[in-house]
Amino acid sequence: MRFPIKRVSAAVVLLLAVWGRPCQAESLAVTPFYTFNQSPLVQIYGLPAAESAVVQQPGKAWTLVALDVANSYLKRESARESLLVDGEGERITLALRYGVAQRGELGMDLPLVAYNGGIFDGFIEDWHEFFGLPQGQRPGAPKGQLRFEYAKDGRQRLDMDRDGIGLGDVRLNGGWQLYHDGGANPVALALRTSLKLPTGSSSRLTGSGSTDLALWLTGSSDYALPGRWGHATVFAAAGGLAMTDGQVLKQQHKNLAGFGTLGLGWSPADSFALKAQLSGHSAFFRDSAFSELSSGAMQVIFGGTVAFSPRTTLDIALSEDVTVGASPDVALHLGVGHQF
Repeated sequence: MRFPIKRVSAAVVLLLAVWGRPCQAESLAVTPFYTFNQSPLVQIYGLPAAESAVVQQPGKAWTLVALDVANSYLKRESARESLLVDGEGERITLALRYGVAQRGELGMDLPLVAYNGGIFDGFIEDWHEFFGLPQGQRPGAPKGQLRFEYAKDGRQRLDMDRDGIGLGDVRLNGGWQLYHDGGANPVALALRTSLKLPTGSSSRLTGSGSTDLALWLTGSSDYALPGRWGHATVFAAAGGLAMTDGQVLKQQHKNLAGFGTLGLGWSPADSFALKAQLSGHSAFFRDSAFSELSSGAMQVIFGGTVAFSPRTTLDIALSEDVTVGASPDVALHLGVGHQF
């Protein structure tokens, strides 16, 4: 089945136009998309989303239900190694953040991870053709196949071809407000941390088998634009991730990784914002001649936010791999957030 990209684009434009009316709310906060590299060999580890630079106020809560759909195809072979990543993954995340002190926040992420042959192979070929992007090996590849495998020196180190859904690795989160200038859309800086627990299955690639600790800074600065042009926001994040050995490509897995995000958003109305961000991280694996394993990844993520009410928002985004093969070719992100 082939997805007509022009119809998909028209539907997105229509949705944004319908919800682009003022919702009589305070200025819409522009925050990073709550997503990260959805490669099946990366999303199982504790790589975090950048998150907002503003933590929740005491007694206030924010919830998010996010859906990430990522379609990957990568085939590499050499005299010593072979790698095949062919399939589609869905990650559903229920996130909660709660203000527990004047500057403190606690939270939890509960993910469900599914894999299957997918339906987006044709859509991605249309997407690449429409924008003149390289197709790689996709046109000649089987459609609707699920197969993740890696072999080195005659030894099979990864082999997963079973579809299904399962609990992913639960994350416990914390945040501390380092600076806030008091504005509605402020200049702000927060220190955030995340502890990922090995609650998923490493054999089904819903978890890594490792316990991971992430620590990062996230900041944002908002600027009022002249006339009726609304406001613009610049946001950024940078940090590090420490991981135990885990069970996925254990002999080649690295225990330390760095990551970062840089983005820009523009909100011309109280109910609508356009956003784009560049997110990257260092390599999660070593001892491979394939750059898709032993080099870092970079993604561009673009889309927007619509506000259904002063407290409820919807993020819609697409991501494209900048470093080809190290992240999915195309990924869709939807996130419904609500403030209590």
